[in-house]
Amino acid sequence: MFRDRFGKVIYVGKARDLRRRLGNYFQPSRKRTGDAKLRSLINSIYEWSFTVVRNENEALLLESQLIKSYAPYYNILMRDDKRFLLLKVDMSEKFPTLSLARLKKPDNARYFGPFPHGTALKMTREFLLTHFGLRGCKSSEPDLETRKHCLKRLVKDCCAPCTGKVSESEYHQRLEAALAVLDGDISPVQEAVKAKMKQAAAEGKFELAARYRDAGANIAAVFGQRNRIFANPFLPDLPFPPGELGVRALAQRLGLPGPPEKIICFDISNILGTLAVASMVTFTNGKPDRQAYKRFRIKTVMQSDDFAMMREAVSRHFSRLIAENRPFPDLMMVDGGKGQLSSAVDALISVGAPPLPLLALAEKNEEIFIPGRSEPIILDRHDHALRLLQSVRDEAHRFAITYHRNLREKRIQLSLLDDIPGIGAVRKRQLLRAFGSLAGIIRADAAEIAAKVPGIGLKTAQKIVDHLTQNQGRRKEI
Repeated sequence: MFRDRFGKVIYVGKARDLRRRLGNYFQPSRKRTGDAKLRSLINSIYEWSFTVVRNENEALLLESQLIKSYAPYYNILMRDDKRFLLLKVDMSEKFPTLSLARLKKPDNARYFGPFPHGTALKMTREFLLTHFGLRGCKSSEPDLETRKHCLKRLVKDCCAPCTGKVSESEYHQRLEAALAVLDGDISPVQEAVKAKMKQAAAEGKFELAARYRDAGANIAAVFGQRNRIFANPFLPDLPFPPGELGVRALAQRLGLPGPPEKIICFDISNILGTLAVASMVTFTNGKPDRQAYKRFRIKTVMQSDDFAMMREAVSRHFSRLIAENRPFPDLMMVDGGKGQLSSAVDALISVGAPPLPLLALAEKNEEIFIPGRSEPIILDRHDHALRLLQSVRDEAHRFAITYHRNLREKRIQLSLLDDIPGIGAVRKRQLLRAFGSLAGIIRADAAEIAAKVPGIGLKTAQKIVDHLTQNQGRRKEI
């Protein structure tokens, strides 16, 4: 199973050789030569896990169950509502029989399966009905009209319990013998099939012998001990979605009074103190709530001091929450270690915020720091709680980096245009409005600039082109 950075399952697959299968995905050339869907899948993979099963049938069943449970984005097949076939025996009927079903219902009937090979199952069911003389009609209690049209009674494939030919107890004895086959006791019926096959071959009835041969093979394939998969123990019991699982696990690991439905996380991004920004992302029930994201321009810190920047961002946000009497989050995070955590605590105290659950997640060793505890909390890397914290932290980091890069690009655009002789604020806005960005202006020639921007002649336009061409190297800072 491949998961993205939010812990969501995005692809489920199976293979005899997982090393070779995964190697195909992670070859460097795949990012260049793979189709668009494959490249997108590879770029979305954050982690993967695997389950070992006993045989190919189990792998097929587990794959189908996982795909239907998670509906992964990159799986196309088996996402519909179809299920593998089951065999159903309703013991409440007067004359129970073997019927096919897709869903297991709480109706007190006995179910066997699921079976991955539908054709073999259908052929085996027909053989067992004939071999044991069980009822094959749809009506549980056939009436006179049903008996008139019963071909199985005429060709003696059915013991015809509806006519009183056999008693109810005799019929149930036949049914018990059939159920023994479904439970894996296939030796008696296989011996009987083998004897009939030899007899048919001795009489020159080779087509009939071939049918008996296929029936024996189907019985072994469907009901043999190696292939009986009537309950798959490998499908994880997930009463809650993956995100909600992380929320509940987080409450247990941190000893919180309840699952933290609303989690916020702060992160800082700057280069040596310039264009410093902070981000705040919100996760609700383990999922990103992008409508609640916020970003901050750092205003009071002019030097490279991430701790002071964190204090400013946290204090500004919580001051506003207090002023507007808005609810506080159930859990607050900061990206970093003890220093960032201390800065966040100082900020909350300075604005008079009430105590709330707070932690810092250090990226190097994924250590969790909480106030009042000197030693970090270390969780297993597969723990749902840690995966949720990582997802929140990574999203805060991405949001901060994106905002910082956008500001850098705008600053570089403005600085390059400011240095052009004869270009003031009005002309600068006209140029950016006409071409959309600095890159668009650079791609244009003098004639195009003169034609698109009112008041700029060909001579001035040529100055702009010459200046930008000479200073394109500065754009590498973006």
